[in-house]
Amino acid sequence: MSLRLGSHPAIVISSPSAVEECFTKNDIVLANRPDFSLGRYVNYNNTTLGAARYGDHWRNLRRISTVEILSSARLNQFRSIRNEEVSALLGRLHRVSSQGFAKVELRSAFCDLTTNVIMRMIAGKRYYGEEVIESSREEANKFREIIEEFFAYTEVTNLGDLFPILQWIDYGGFIKKLVRLAEKIDSSFQELIEEHRHNEDRNTMINHLLALQESQPQYYTDEIIKGLILVLLTAGTETSSTALEWAISNLLNNPNVLKKARVEINTQIGEDRLIDESDLPKLNYLQSIILENLRLCPVAPLLVPHLSSDDCTIGGFHVPSNTILFANVWAIQRDPKLWEDPTSFKPERFENGKAKAFKFLPFGLGRRACPGEGLANRTMGLTLGSLIQCFEWETVDGKEIDMTEKTTINMTKVIPLEVMCKSRPILDKVLS
Repeated sequence: MSLRLGSHPAIVISSPSAVEECFTKNDIVLANRPDFSLGRYVNYNNTTLGAARYGDHWRNLRRISTVEILSSARLNQFRSIRNEEVSALLGRLHRVSSQGFAKVELRSAFCDLTTNVIMRMIAGKRYYGEEVIESSREEANKFREIIEEFFAYTEVTNLGDLFPILQWIDYGGFIKKLVRLAEKIDSSFQELIEEHRHNEDRNTMINHLLALQESQPQYYTDEIIKGLILVLLTAGTETSSTALEWAISNLLNNPNVLKKARVEINTQIGEDRLIDESDLPKLNYLQSIILENLRLCPVAPLLVPHLSSDDCTIGGFHVPSNTILFANVWAIQRDPKLWEDPTSFKPERFENGKAKAFKFLPFGLGRRACPGEGLANRTMGLTLGSLIQCFEWETVDGKEIDMTEKTTINMTKVIPLEVMCKSRPILDKVLS
């Protein structure tokens, strides 16, 4: 489908054949990103991993991310952080539900969890939850305000991006607001870096990157480190928390699936200890639930937009350079020609492994695919498995969960998830 977004030509692809053509034959041509205001003013003039143009700089960022930050070895070093944050979530829910069913709101709880996981990996700091120490509460409040403001701007389209003539006017003062936000982000992240320069004993990503800065200063500048912090925070927090919210919603609307998952966990793990990440490979049905949840409710329904750097051909059609491309993951993953009963939540469809790549792409494909898939799957698997193992779940007043979608860059539930939960006996054993 061909569109015009103001002065920009754009196309939307919605079939596996077009996806394959785009991310194999045309992968390099389509490896750029559009130049939007958020990238220029907040993403360090489009030099972060998510916003950078394809080239040597982007390849260096990708190498740092996959080798130094998000490799399996590095993620294993931070396993205890994920365990501790999931345990904190279990304790938080247990305190209100140990005497019987209690209503809980899960969106904020999941946001606290994922942000604490990422921030502890990056800087060794907890900014969310009841356990934040008093001395860092002011810093935590400042940080939360910055992150909330950033995500608020991702939901707004700047008319100057679509109609360049309006950039001279700064309609609504949008650019001024972005500049102020960028200054706050840069100042906050620079403070974290300076703090770590004077404390080399911490096992954090910032310390690791600063150690590499000493030997390769041209590759690990402060600006690159701040850009990596920004990408990890923005791409690794709300996405995983949103996926978890959709997953619990789907499980409560399909109680037979929830029951089957608990039987698997009881059989494979038992009720004398909590799930550990090392258990996830043998929990095949739990993995199928995660995949089916990402199929039916993709967090990034159009992926991050691509930009053609040269003329190319897609599906027999001529696509000129500087065309914005959207991959309609939502449509592909619900296409009745590709999926039997596509709008139903059926994890069984994944029991024989993942679907073919070109019809299932929640993390994207090709050079610009999300490098955080491993971290996301570990976080979702451990959290979702623990919640199934440790609590009984019911909907409020027996009503079905409202699955109405709100789509901006991400696809979230319109109504934050409120459910009834009750602690299971295993929590009394392990928490005591």
